Amino acid sequence: MTELKVGDKAPDFCLPNSDEKEICLSEFRGRWVILYFYPRDNTSGCTKEALDFTTHIKEFIDNGAVVIGVSPDSPRSHQRFILRHNLKVELLSDTEKTVLKMYGAWGKKKRYGREVEGVIRTTYLIDDKGVIRHIWRNVKVKGHVEEVLERLKELKKSSL
Repeated sequence: MTELKVGDKAPDFCLPNSDEKEICLSEFRGRWVILYFYPRDNTSGCTKEALDFTTHIKEFIDNGAVVIGVSPDSPRSHQRFILRHNLKVELLSDTEKTVLKMYGAWGKKKRYGREVEGVIRTTYLIDDKGVIRHIWRNVKVKGHVEEVLERLKELKKSSL
């Protein structure tokens, strides 16, 4: 599989959300999509990232965007994660890691000095026509959400 790049059409997929309702990327055509891949519910970095997106959710919505998080956790795990932290983002479950692999967010990474397979924290900014406009790979959580919001505003302004 070739690596996705800016300018590519975002591959469509359907995954279950925290209520086990199937959600497809194509349902969001006409809106910008922040698609972020994260390793695990209720871990410190992933919780901070989800809370940061939740804190800024109104700004994303005001800019015509929806925020979708994807991890290998089960819908039940997502449900507990959302309730525990009062999250306002849509979380999708990719237990088979199909979409993670499709978007290059699954692979070898260093963890405590050893190479392991796992989720590579990655964020895609997809425009209202379904085209990838920006990609962040190996994301560091601190300041990331603000950077995504800034980039969304810049790209929307330039596409008017």
